[in-house]
Amino acid sequence: MASKIMASTVRQTLPHIRPLSTAAGISIKGVKISGRPLYLDMQATSPVDPRVLDAMLPYFISQYGNPHSRTHLYGWESDQAVEAARAQVASLIHASPKEIIFTSGATESNNLSVKGVMRFYNENKKHVITTQTEHKCVLDSCRHLQQQGFDVTYLPVKPDGLIDLNELRNSIRSDTGLVSVMAVNNEIGVIQPMEEIGGICMEFGVPFHTDAAQALGKIRVDVNKWNVSLMSLSGHKVYGPKGVGALYMRRRPRIRVEPQMNGGGQERGVRSGTVATPLVVGMGAACEIAMKEMEYDAKRVVKLKDRLLNGITARVDGVMVNGSMERRYAGNLNLSFAYVEGESLLMGLKEVAVSTGSACTSASLEPSYVLRALGVDEDMAHTSVRFGIGRFTTEEEVDKVVELTVNQVEKLREMSPLYEMVKEGIDYKNVQWAQH
Repeated sequence: MASKIMASTVRQTLPHIRPLSTAAGISIKGVKISGRPLYLDMQATSPVDPRVLDAMLPYFISQYGNPHSRTHLYGWESDQAVEAARAQVASLIHASPKEIIFTSGATESNNLSVKGVMRFYNENKKHVITTQTEHKCVLDSCRHLQQQGFDVTYLPVKPDGLIDLNELRNSIRSDTGLVSVMAVNNEIGVIQPMEEIGGICMEFGVPFHTDAAQALGKIRVDVNKWNVSLMSLSGHKVYGPKGVGALYMRRRPRIRVEPQMNGGGQERGVRSGTVATPLVVGMGAACEIAMKEMEYDAKRVVKLKDRLLNGITARVDGVMVNGSMERRYAGNLNLSFAYVEGESLLMGLKEVAVSTGSACTSASLEPSYVLRALGVDEDMAHTSVRFGIGRFTTEEEVDKVVELTVNQVEKLREMSPLYEMVKEGIDYKNVQWAQH
C-alpha cells in the first residue's frame, strides 16, 4: 500500500517540476542562477522516466530483500526481479539473459572489459586497438595497461569522426587481444560502422568490445549483427537510475575476463558484490520502455534536432556542426560558433543546461580532445557547445533555446574585436600584431 501511495504521489508531482520553476538561487563563478534551467544535456545524464521510478519503488519500500539470500521470500522475490530485469536488458540488445552481468555503470563495464580481457590473455596477447575519441575511462584503462607493458594502438579518426576501416584492418597483429570502439560518441554523437568493425574482428579472430552507453535505447543495437564480444551499458543514459550498468559477455564463442573485484562471487564470479535490486529493476524497466518506444522517440528527436539546428543557423552565420551529419545520433548536436568563446557562451546561457563536451572532462578548459582528433581548428574547438535532446524535450523548449543562443552569440560577437575585423574583410590570422 505504501509503495502505491508514494508512486501515485510521484506521478502527480513530476509533471509539475518544469525547468525555470521557482527555486532557491545559487551563484556559480559569479553568475546568479535563480531558477531551474532548460535541460539539454542528455548525453551527461537523462532524467528518470516516471514509469521507471514506479517500477523501482517497491524494492526500496517493501520488497527489500537481498537477491542472494536463498532461504526466505524476501530473497526469492528480489532474485526474481533481478532476473526479470536481466531479461529486459538482454532483449533490447538481442542477447541471452545469461550473457548480461550487472555492474555499477558503463565506466566499470569498460574497465572490466579492457583490463579484464587483456589480463586474462596476458601470456599471448599484448596488443590493444582503440580510437583517439573513446570515452576517457577507456583511454585511461588503455594507458594503465601500457604502464603494465601492454602495447596500445590509438586509431585516428577522419574529419567526420569515423575511423578508417582499412587502418583498423592493417593495425591488427597476431598478438592483438582486443579491439575497443565506441558505438555512439558521447561528445559528437557519431555512429561508428559497427557491423563492418565486427566483421573485421571476426575475420581475424580478435575480441571486439564496444562502449554502447550512448547507443542503448537510441539506435538499434544487435550484438549478433555487430559481432561484439563485450558491450558496456549504462542505466542513467536510457532514462534509468544512476549507479547501475551492465556488461554483455558473449557465451559462444566464449569471452573470458579477469575479475577486477574479489568477493562473494556474484554475477557468475565476474563482478562480486550485492546486486542493487532497485537500480537493476529500474534499468530493466528503462530498457523495456525503450524497446517499445525507441522508434517513436527517434523520429521525434530528429524533428527537434532539425528545429534547433535550422533555428540557429537561419539567424547566425559561422556555425559548424562537429562530426558526421549522415552517421550520427540526432539527439546529440555539437556546434561550434566562430568568434565566440565557448566558456563565455555557456555562462551566458545560464537559463539552459548544456555542456562543452563530456561531463567527465568538463572541468578542463582545454579544447575537447575529441574535436582535436577530428582536426577541428583550435579556435573553433574552444567554441563548441553540445546540445542534448531527449524523450522529454519539447518544441517550446527548443524554440526558447534557439532564442537564447542566438541572442547570446550576437551579444558576444558585438564585444569581439576579431568579429569586427572579419566583418570589415580583414584576415586577422595574417595580421602582424605589435610586440611589447
